[in-house]
Amino acid sequence: MTEVSDYDGLLELKRKNARKSLIAVVGTVVFLFVSFVACMSVGNYVMPFDEVFLSLFGQTDSASVYMMRNIRLPRVIAAALVGAGLSIAGLAMQSLFKNPMASPSVLGISSGAAFGASIALSFGIGSVIFGRFNVSMMAFLMCFVTMALVYLIARSKYGISTVTLLLAGVAVGAFFNGLVSLMQYIADEDTLSSIVYWTMGSFNKVTWDGFTRSAISIIIGVLSLSFIYRELNLISAGEEQAANLGVNVKLIRIVAIVGTSFCVAGAVSLAGTIGFVGLIVPHIFRMMVGPNHKLLIPMCIFGGAAFLMIMDTIAKAAFVSSFPVGIFTSLLGAPFFIYVLKKRKKEIWE
Repeated sequence: MTEVSDYDGLLELKRKNARKSLIAVVGTVVFLFVSFVACMSVGNYVMPFDEVFLSLFGQTDSASVYMMRNIRLPRVIAAALVGAGLSIAGLAMQSLFKNPMASPSVLGISSGAAFGASIALSFGIGSVIFGRFNVSMMAFLMCFVTMALVYLIARSKYGISTVTLLLAGVAVGAFFNGLVSLMQYIADEDTLSSIVYWTMGSFNKVTWDGFTRSAISIIIGVLSLSFIYRELNLISAGEEQAANLGVNVKLIRIVAIVGTSFCVAGAVSLAGTIGFVGLIVPHIFRMMVGPNHKLLIPMCIFGGAAFLMIMDTIAKAAFVSSFPVGIFTSLLGAPFFIYVLKKRKKEIWE
């Protein structure tokens, strides 16, 4: 760490850190923009960058305009939204639980969502109310049912401790995973393939229909988590110290859990369950810029969006048939996390 001997030195150090932070955030935004253009150009037909913009603004033939606006654009934007939501949710969970292994699924929310989708696929539950959107809506609603269940189990007359909340999440998640397995066991062949496909996580079926609901949910979650960056900085250093400095730890914990639930609910209802994004992206940026959430949150939003856009584009272009991106992120994420655990854990968290 740089030594500061006087007030002027402190001001200069502050200016240097501000410049570094600005460069880091701007660099991430630029990377997101470049990734967006590159991902829009890749598909069954590789389109030059200039033609991408012409197609988006309707300045070329109708077939290209339709393909860009109604096929590629919703898929790329959906990947960006889900990547941003899962990344910031993972950052919040890691800070709240002070555990590098924490992720958006640590409270069992993803498992609850998968169960909601499974019962909709198996029994048609919700089809009367939600019509053809019953699968995504049941997944969406089960996220919040799971969150409420975890909260009620962890609650006691002494309040809610972080450890109890984590254990309740693990137990509830395991329970819903068992129910999903039960749905797969009793389902017929067609329904089974649909449930398995949903749990893999994919943007192959994303269209503009039903897109708004999921987008609003993710945006609400991202904004709610963004507003508590100061409190997350203090809580990640210790809940007792944060409370002594005036942080309402109970309230921030609730905001973090609800915000994470909105992010996961929107993401799962849009694309199914996609793992490891909430683990990989926060670690990458924490290694780059340190533990300051004022900087980490915007970088996770923009960087997470770019990361999942790129992963989905690779999964789409590298295989004969469009590969579920959830499988791809898991295959990539597991080796990365083993590396973090073996080589960089102490450097990141101590």
